Amino acid sequence: MRLRRMRPLLAASVGALLVVGGASASVGASAEVSAGGSGRASAVAVTSSATPPAEFGSDWDDPRTPEPPVAVPSTRHCTVRVVDAAFADFDVHSRDYTPPPGCAGPWSKVVMRLDGSVAGRQFDRIGHVDVGGVRMLTLSTPEPSVDGIRWHVEKDVTDLAPLLADPQQVQAYIGNVVDATYTGVIHVTVDLDFYTTGRGAPAAQTSDAVLPLAGTSRDGTDLVGSLTVPRNSTRLLADVFATGSGGGCEEFWDTSAPASTGYSCPDGLPYREVDVRIDGQLAGIAAPYPVVYTGGWSNPFLWYAIPSPKAFDIPPLGYDLTPFLARLDDGRPHDVRLSVVGLPPGQDGWTLAPRFRVWRDAGRGVVSGTTDTAYAPEPVVTSTVTGAGDRAGHVDLRATRELRVSGTLSTSRGPVTTTVTRTLGNTSTHSWTDDEADDTLRASWTDTQSVATSHGNGTPTVERTTHRWDKDGVLGFHPRADIAGGYDVTGDLAISWERASSTTRGGARLSSRTETSSFDGRAAWIYGVPRDQRHATADTSARSTLTERSPGRVVSWEHRLRAVNGTFVTDMAR
Repeated sequence: MRLRRMRPLLAASVGALLVVGGASASVGASAEVSAGGSGRASAVAVTSSATPPAEFGSDWDDPRTPEPPVAVPSTRHCTVRVVDAAFADFDVHSRDYTPPPGCAGPWSKVVMRLDGSVAGRQFDRIGHVDVGGVRMLTLSTPEPSVDGIRWHVEKDVTDLAPLLADPQQVQAYIGNVVDATYTGVIHVTVDLDFYTTGRGAPAAQTSDAVLPLAGTSRDGTDLVGSLTVPRNSTRLLADVFATGSGGGCEEFWDTSAPASTGYSCPDGLPYREVDVRIDGQLAGIAAPYPVVYTGGWSNPFLWYAIPSPKAFDIPPLGYDLTPFLARLDDGRPHDVRLSVVGLPPGQDGWTLAPRFRVWRDAGRGVVSGTTDTAYAPEPVVTSTVTGAGDRAGHVDLRATRELRVSGTLSTSRGPVTTTVTRTLGNTSTHSWTDDEADDTLRASWTDTQSVATSHGNGTPTVERTTHRWDKDGVLGFHPRADIAGGYDVTGDLAISWERASSTTRGGARLSSRTETSSFDGRAAWIYGVPRDQRHATADTSARSTLTERSPGRVVSWEHRLRAVNGTFVTDMAR
């Protein structure tokens, strides 16, 4: 039996086969609104001295992530519970939301806090939380132990304040199978903390409106719908939550290969790109983040204690669509199409969920302007491909993409010109030995957006955002001579995620922010034997940093984690 050919299934689910029994109690109390003061405490370095076991047992520590907590003001805040559900099927859980009467807006900050628990046998699952038809969170869940695990996610959702100012419906979904075999019920609560304004905590500067894509439907693999913006709109940003998932090969799109190679995920070349088109014209490009879920790389022991970067809170792709407002400001609905470039014809497995943030001109009821012709050549993708049948092979790929578009609006403050330049880059070396016994990937993705805004003939303000993601690892699947049907499964993987942004004017830096998150781990276990003979081991580490700079102010954060065989031995923050 060629188990290595089962990698897409194994990577999504083999961890669910490692644990049995049990069901957890519901987390959290009934919905309520509370008020109180809250400030962010100073970070303190703490080192755990726990002694790890020689190998994994039937239970392990709750998963942790190194990302910094959301910084909050010391003003009074109110909490509203918007999700309190047990996910055991494929139903959508709905709940009405009402703004907190004890903390009327405008708010200085809004923070989402999710707490989850699951016990027994279960896959890693994908889910989301929507508010008023707008995506707030895309998440994946950890895989449980026998006794169960809990996890926590917090997220700054102040950008959604315009939507949260009015009553809305909240919808939460985590598709889950619960039966005699897969027993893990996923319990989740989601709270929103609303921080009032006060000294040192002014009202947050947000868009004037947050809009969904209306009338959505699928056209093949594309998501299509319409967008209508106010006629005095002056800025338009889109956030698109894009994930390849569903247990098929698109979950592992960064290791796909042409069918001619005989590779187990024959999804063509491993290049993907998420495009936005307005009325048929290319308006935005972005490189999707190749997230690794907690069953990924056929070795869930890598992720039991420390998930891969951003797995619990998958960030959206950002697009500045302001140059197209000259066309959109006519008050009519306009066609919007989202496409995944590189996806083979007829191949599904991608979820796309857009939202749009709009700023308006308070001094003018209608804004007009012009949109220049966009410079948008086709992606340049070159590759070298070898392999056939069960033999060794490789796919070496280089890809680049560029988009440049400019538009001018006649606002109440005079003409404003916005020029958006976007460049994507991807290099990938993917190789495998005979029968895919060793599968190696070294890949890097870059995505840089530069937005220059000029008022009249003035010096432009330039906002530049660069993402970089790297993967370097090898998965081994080797038959054992001493165990019939037994295989040694090994994984050695390093992942890094980085986002750097800056604002400059005339060469002077006004502000900057750099956030990094990295993972490094090794794990091994024996497949095809009883659970008590799997002898699973793992040594995993993670590190997160954050640096923010503005005139006269520097904020920095660093957090390191290390877990050995499911027990944390290091947890240091400063």
